[in-house]
Amino acid sequence: MIGIIVSFGLLFATGAYFLASEWLKLPTWADTRVIMQATKPFKRKSQLLEAIVSELSTRLTPLIPLSDYKRRKTEAILKSAGIRMTPAAFYAKAIVKSGLVALSIIPCLLIFPLLSPLLLFLAIGVYFKDIQSADWVIRKKREQIEYELPRFAATIAQELKATRDVLLILETYRKNAGESLASELEITIADMKSGNHETALTRLETRMGSTMLSDIVRGLLAVQRGDQGVVYFEMLAHDFKLLEIQRLKLIAMKRPGKIRKYSFYMLGCFLLMYLVIIGMEIMKALGKLF
Repeated sequence: MIGIIVSFGLLFATGAYFLASEWLKLPTWADTRVIMQATKPFKRKSQLLEAIVSELSTRLTPLIPLSDYKRRKTEAILKSAGIRMTPAAFYAKAIVKSGLVALSIIPCLLIFPLLSPLLLFLAIGVYFKDIQSADWVIRKKREQIEYELPRFAATIAQELKATRDVLLILETYRKNAGESLASELEITIADMKSGNHETALTRLETRMGSTMLSDIVRGLLAVQRGDQGVVYFEMLAHDFKLLEIQRLKLIAMKRPGKIRKYSFYMLGCFLLMYLVIIGMEIMKALGKLF
């Protein structure tokens, strides 16, 4: 009976709210969301915060010491990730963000000191997250490219039967390639047109750091030097297809783990439904007894 009363109260309150909203001409949730997106108060706050971080990063950039090796390495990573920042500015932005989080420890020591170690770890986490953001972008881009490489290798094997022009093959495939691979091929094609073909292909291999892409680049370099290459790319396409099947199997094996929690939710709902029915019957039986 208690469950029925609670359910009736909730449903009655919900219905009364909708009736009152209609009578008072209150805006719907969809209209409210549109108005919030139009005003964008949170965006203005985020823009203000970004302006503060940018200003402090600009002032800190000349004070960041970087060795030549680290600067060249960071420049290559940022260029591959599509981040238009200098290495010093990239590190300065990460330091400023973590520093702003660390400054919140000062008022926290006065109000709630036990929370200070948590803010310290949060500041360290923000720093390393910003430093590794470019690597994360490159990793996602590499994964997207590697998903497409089996089709790329098979296409090259078919194209080599008709033409030996590597530049023409890349230009033809770029029109139907995915976004990540198309952007890399566009850079490589521009390098090949403006300079040495082998150097441009080597730069493509260096930018992504993918072993699968390195195999394709080595095959293209061999074709550029006069090798036949058809059999090589056919075998490469077969090997890549096997790797793709293994990757798909791993993804499929992870899916049940993600779905399992929803299965437990459904099981809990079914058990709750039966428990409510059994409880109601027990209450009725007790009412007849007493």
